[in-house]
Amino acid sequence: MKDMSEEERTQAIEKIKEVCKTFCGECPSYKGTGETELAFCALGKSNAIKEEKGCLCPSCPITGQMSLRWNYYCTRGAGKEQSAAGNAEK
Repeated sequence: MKDMSEEERTQAIEKIKEVCKTFCGECPSYKGTGETELAFCALGKSNAIKEEKGCLCPSCPITGQMSLRWNYYCTRGAGKEQSAAGNAEK
């Protein structure tokens, strides 16, 4: 996404959010937190989600499409952040 224009990036994030509506809404870490944001894998950590209660990211189609390899984007940050931090935990 780093090579995209701002408009292309915005469109890509909206597509990610459409998929997130299905996956994040059912995620044990997301449910019941009051969080309304999505696309943590692209945008970064949630300010509302504090506990890691389970992660559906490995089964999300975006994970494969974006060649992501981490979990808990909602609490640990976007793929770029986790990569920079050396967080290879799955």
